[in-house]
Amino acid sequence: MDGHPAKGAPLLAGIEALEHVLAEYPKSYVVACIVAQTHMDIGWAWRGNCWDIEVPDRNRAAFEAHFDRATDIMAPFCPRKSGSPLLAATCCALLGGSDTGKRHAADRYEVLIDMNHANPRPMRAMGNHLLPRWFGSYEELELEARRTASRTADTWGAGGYTWVQFDAIGYDDQACANLDIDFFVEGLKDILKRRSDPYTVNLLAAYCANAIGQAFSGNDRADQVRSLIANSAQWIVRNHLTELHPMIWAHAARGFDNNLRVHSPTRFAASGRDDAMRIITAMFSKEIASGKRIVFTDTGPVAQAS
Repeated sequence: MDGHPAKGAPLLAGIEALEHVLAEYPKSYVVACIVAQTHMDIGWAWRGNCWDIEVPDRNRAAFEAHFDRATDIMAPFCPRKSGSPLLAATCCALLGGSDTGKRHAADRYEVLIDMNHANPRPMRAMGNHLLPRWFGSYEELELEARRTASRTADTWGAGGYTWVQFDAIGYDDQACANLDIDFFVEGLKDILKRRSDPYTVNLLAAYCANAIGQAFSGNDRADQVRSLIANSAQWIVRNHLTELHPMIWAHAARGFDNNLRVHSPTRFAASGRDDAMRIITAMFSKEIASGKRIVFTDTGPVAQAS
């Protein structure tokens, strides 16, 4: 429960078992992808999301070892154009441990994104990987966000721009400062016009209000952009929120860190609910002060007399 493995815990037993399966099916790209992605997940658990200079030598060595193994596993498959989203996604994920050229990174993601425009996850991952700390530049991030918006306009309207910038501006002050805020907010609106399910609404509301809205850094331009994004949470909640997903809010409060260690899912969800209720209560402070209560309905929250 303290985040440390028990003494003598078989830490490598799982990955060793998967390696045995791979040895039995060496020509299966599906098995190769599963084992390679497991190695990469372990590598990221060692490394974290900080700048490279901040990573301890021991952690970096473990990260590189697992990514080297993943690269070796995928070497027979990644050059192949099979039309498989699984294969394309795994080849993109390998970028995390490589010195791949800048255009190569964008090109790999473009192939994956174009396989399924309705899936925003590759767009978000591409935006992160196009930051200067990885394989891109601020100029390339902006360019690829606009190119993606153009290619996916039939699915997302301007939302492709928003998805590509989504995580990048949360990780990097300068990327946030450079953001075309009008285009970004237009993208938020277009996303919700096309996908207004509770998961997406909670994701965007928590992102605007918590992941971005509570992340002021002292960079004046970036903080101004964050403030404008945070304001979008008002209309997202008032116009679209029909139910609360505490896990999403808890994850947003921690920057959507996929390597986060959650020791108690119950407490984690409770923290998300507390954050959401605090933020939503502030949004409806005037209604609450006048004695009304806020009720979530199928069309959004409404203020009712107590």
